[in-house]
Amino acid sequence: MSNPSQIDQIAERVERLLVRYEELQRTNALLSEQVNALSQERDSLKSRLSAARARVDALLQRLPDATVNPAPKGSE
Repeated sequence: MSNPSQIDQIAERVERLLVRYEELQRTNALLSEQVNALSQERDSLKSRLSAARARVDALLQRLPDATVNPAPKGSE
């Protein structure tokens, strides 16, 4: 049987499509895991940035006000 029948050809294509579908499912699962990991990292970095901003703001509040004690000329 050198000439595959039309049903055999369709069956072969369906098998290839199923293999491709499974590959795409695995790829999608891996990408979803990466998205979740990156989202967690982003949230962690945003939290750290917020904490750092709060610390900087607190330090700025503790600085003397430049308008109350202006620096003498020539001290720059």
